[in-house]
Amino acid sequence: QVQLVESGGGLVQAGGSLRLSCAASGLIFSGYAMSWYRQAPGKGRELVARISSSGLATEYADSMKGRSTISRDNSKNTVYLQMNSLKPEDTAVYFCGGYSTSYYRSRLPDYWGQGTQVTVSS
Repeated sequence: QVQLVESGGGLVQAGGSLRLSCAASGLIFSGYAMSWYRQAPGKGRELVARISSSGLATEYADSMKGRSTISRDNSKNTVYLQMNSLKPEDTAVYFCGGYSTSYYRSRLPDYWGQGTQVTVSS
């Protein structure tokens, strides 16, 4: 059974930084692409960033490009999202997503975590 557990969310002031972590179990982590999505109140879930199984390929949403970095440590079965220069509009629940393939292509993840709340105050 695949489990994805996010951590690292919280309350931060505008301009601050947070690093989210997602610990995976129940899968051969090094063979799976991973992603981060977010969902703000009253809005749909949107892509933040995703990374291939090797870490060599990454993709970012325009809204977070230049302000975030996705990375992974296959020895720890963990994917990270470093977010800098946070804005109030970044406030959302952030979800970790896992793909059952090594590359993410243009599709939704096959597995989801429960999410972690990020709140950015102005």
